[in-house]
Amino acid sequence: MLEWLVRTDGDLVPLVLRLTLTVVMFAHGAQKALGWFGHRFERDPRFPPEVGVPSPIAALAIMAELLGPLGLAVGLLTRVAALGIAAVMLGAILTVHRRYGFFMNWYGNEQGEGFEYHVLAIGLAVALVLNGAGMWSVDAMIAGH
Repeated sequence: MLEWLVRTDGDLVPLVLRLTLTVVMFAHGAQKALGWFGHRFERDPRFPPEVGVPSPIAALAIMAELLGPLGLAVGLLTRVAALGIAAVMLGAILTVHRRYGFFMNWYGNEQGEGFEYHVLAIGLAVALVLNGAGMWSVDAMIAGH
């Protein structure tokens, strides 16, 4: 099982996918976990009821958004990190964003945000689950590439 988990062809494309997903998801997780960009989970008691999931599940999702990108950044257990991110994004669509439709609220004139961002993140994550970390990754070093 460990061999499949770290196997990768050392290609450039997964590296680009990995770094792109790292940037957008780390910012997303840091916003909630560290209070960067104006929202922090522990200081905003509205967050769990507003989302409709228990606080422990919300905390796990936030950790996946914060720690998953760190694994992606160095290419360590890329498939696990990407799968966690995909699960969180799917959960966000199902619990919050689908009621607002597909498109994001670019002009701030709608009540909520759509799920187009989440679909992109899921696509990147699934590609990484299928292909592995690519070049310049700890996974590739473990696999012997």
